[in-house]
Amino acid sequence: MPKKMTQKLEEYDPFSKYIGLTFTKWEKGYSQCVIEVNGNLLNPYKGLHGGVTYTMADAGMGFAVVSFLEEGERCATIETKIVYLKAVESGTITCDTQLIHKGKRVAMLESEIRQRGQLIAKAMGTWSIFKEKRG
Repeated sequence: MPKKMTQKLEEYDPFSKYIGLTFTKWEKGYSQCVIEVNGNLLNPYKGLHGGVTYTMADAGMGFAVVSFLEEGERCATIETKIVYLKAVESGTITCDTQLIHKGKRVAMLESEIRQRGQLIAKAMGTWSIFKEKRG
């Protein structure tokens, strides 16, 4: 039986609160999160730090995978490939993540990060699915 879904970000990813990441949608195999770009998130060239964009994709993937986990299962990133297409200096960015495939031990996901409809980065990720260690 799949885990009960909750909107409490800090239950799954307390790190994200430090960059202001907020989930606006969370459904079976899908998540959407947003972040408002501010001066604390910029790199030395005054563009959004790539790590912030990556964190959005990674967190989005985690939420999309969690929606499919059975009781007693956990997940973790195996690898993620991200392509940065456009620099962002301010405003709101949105990350939409979709579960592409879920097997018994591995899931594949895709995230698209956009600003005002324009694609600024795209990520593909592979996630491990495993049993919780007891004891």
